[in-house]
Amino acid sequence: MNAQTERLTLQGAAGAIEAARDAAAAGAAPRGVAVIAHPHPLFGGTMDNKVVQTLARAFVASGFAAVRFNFRGVGGSAGVHDDGQGELEDLLAVVRQVAPQGPVALAGFSFGAFVASHALARLWGEREVVAAVLVGTAASRFTVAPVPTEAQLRTLIVHGEHDETVPLASVMDWARPQTLPVTVVPGGGHFFHGQLPLLRGLVARHLQALI
Repeated sequence: MNAQTERLTLQGAAGAIEAARDAAAAGAAPRGVAVIAHPHPLFGGTMDNKVVQTLARAFVASGFAAVRFNFRGVGGSAGVHDDGQGELEDLLAVVRQVAPQGPVALAGFSFGAFVASHALARLWGEREVVAAVLVGTAASRFTVAPVPTEAQLRTLIVHGEHDETVPLASVMDWARPQTLPVTVVPGGGHFFHGQLPLLRGLVARHLQALI
């Protein structure tokens, strides 16, 4: 995101994982490490996606170190796309290496939100997962994991009203059986064009409320 961004090479089941780490904002009380997953690799998704970077900025400003990474087959990450299964293993491998202990937060955008939902289900009860943020969750295209009941108050779901890639109705159909609130951005599309500052503010407000 800036000149202070630390480039990392981590290791996953498919080989090297390219990642980037930003330290928590100076003066902010350290709160843990946030791991953020990017949108679909076969449609141009990378860790440098603007929504992913917006999420990272919100976490950094709220006292988290933020780690973005490329799924297998993207950028400098080895391997090939694996329809979400291998990508879940990539995310979990990143968590194990950048946050082997202590508080961790999970976030994702679109395909990345689908993968992050499964990581949350896998890690909840095993690790101290202090927050989760799912944006533009690809519920119309993939089977998104339910949010553990105990994690719901720590989870923020954000979706654009006019998302042209993932219809809002599909996210509501996923959320309804869980009675899981969804924050809807009026007029918002899938990539939140012109509304990224609003998205950042929503995430920051959610994270501050968890202190």
